[in-house]
Formats: sequence, structure tokens, C-alpha cells
Amino acid sequence: MKIVVCVKYVPDATGDRHFADDLTADRDDVDGLLSELDEYAVEQALQIAENYAGDGDAEVTVLTIGPENAKDALRKALSMGADRAVHVEDDDLHGTDAIGTSLVLAKAIAKAGFDLVLSGMASTDGTMGVVPALVAERLGIPQVTLLSEVSVEGGPHGTVKGRRDGDAASEQLEASLPAVVSVTDQSGEARYPSFKGIMAAKKKPVKSWDLSDLDIEAEEVGLEGAFTTVEAANERPARTAGTIVKDEGEGGKQLAEFLATQKFI
Repeated sequence: MKIVVCVKYVPDATGDRHFADDLTADRDDVDGLLSELDEYAVEQALQIAENYAGDGDAEVTVLTIGPENAKDALRKALSMGADRAVHVEDDDLHGTDAIGTSLVLAKAIAKAGFDLVLSGMASTDGTMGVVPALVAERLGIPQVTLLSEVSVEGGPHGTVKGRRDGDAASEQLEASLPAVVSVTDQSGEARYPSFKGIMAAKKKPVKSWDLSDLDIEAEEVGLEGAFTTVEAANERPARTAGTIVKDEGEGGKQLAEFLATQKFI
């Protein structure tokens, strides 16, 4: 069984994130890392591979799109236990939106070969959560999204099953393979890479592809091919000093008046 996990190299949320001059996310002045939400997808892929009982072996490939530093996200996934990686890198990808990203991912997934595609519920930078559905549509296969529990039965031509938890109820879902699945941060804690895994990751194969390898024209992606764009952005205003209420017998009243003024009550 061939399992492909789509992962993303994102700016560290604890860093000073801001837009570049062209109103795309500035990835040069802040450290990056594997999106935390994608770690859950890697974990579920590894568990499925470990529990696989079909014909042949189960192989986990991690796939990312991004600049040279995006290899750091792949190395993290490989150190967790993934078998191989694919890195799509091309200068013309700069500014690609979700629609373009889904095109590149779908082409790369098809080229790599797959029975099951896994991803996180959303990226921690864009937080759109639409890419898994777009990829499934481009590949022409079923999608089962936002699962907090996932399993595979019957091998590469079998069924993927899972549970989607909502505010008022949980749904039991299933789809025939091949399929695209996204998992939530409730699907199970991601494993921490061991020293042995980190050392082994250095010897695992990492393929590098560009747009020409995927038969994609530059006009289809990047800022020029984007269906969505940021027209304006402003810096977050600096925090101002708060209002201090001294309780001299009227503190509760003053607090209530403040909350009412701010329309909190």
C-alpha cells in the first residue's frame, strides 16, 4: 500500500510573522517548521502502515511544496518514521494560493503513486482547510475529512473508515480506496522522533521535482495564476495600557460599567 502524506513548512507561530512587500507571507525573516497539524497526519499514516496486513508492504511518502528550507519539514517527518519524501521546489511557485497548491499536490501525488492520501485538518499559517477537498476533486477520488479516528481495512483496494466529531454528534464515515483523508488534532498525539529515527532519516531518499517535472505551466500557479489575493494588510496595533480599577468599595460597579461600555454584557 502506498500512503502519501501532504505536509507543509510554515512560519513558527511564536515568531514575528508578517507580510512581505508583495503581500505574501514573509518566510525569510522567521524560522519555519513542520506544521503541527500535519504531524497528526504523519502519525496516522505511520500507524496505518504499522497495522497493515494486506499484500506486500505499506510505504509512507511525505510530500511538500516550498523553498529549500522546506526540506526541514520533510526531515522531521522522515525522522518520525516515514520511508521517503518528495520536495516540489520552483521559484515560480511563489505566491501560489490554495487552488494552485491543490493542482501541484495532485500532480505530484499522481506521479508518486498512491492508494491513500493523508493530510492535516488545515495549515497553521493559512488555516483554510480546503486543500484536501480540492486535491480529492482533482484526483477524482472520494474524500473523508476532519476525522478524529481513522483505519484502513482490506488493503489498497479496501476501505478507509473513521469518525468525525461535531458539536452535537459524531459521524461514522467510510470510503473506498483510493481516497483523500484529513485528520484533526484529536486523532492521537504524534510521536517524538528518536535519536535512531533522526539518524536514519539522513539516509532516506528525498526526490526533488519542479514544475516541468509535473507538466505544470508557470502561469497556472504563483501570484499570476492565483484565484485569491491579499489587497491590503496593516500591522497589528501595539498593545495599549489597560484600565486599572482600584477597589475601594465600588470595584464591582466600575467593572460592570466597563464591561457594559465594551458591550461584553
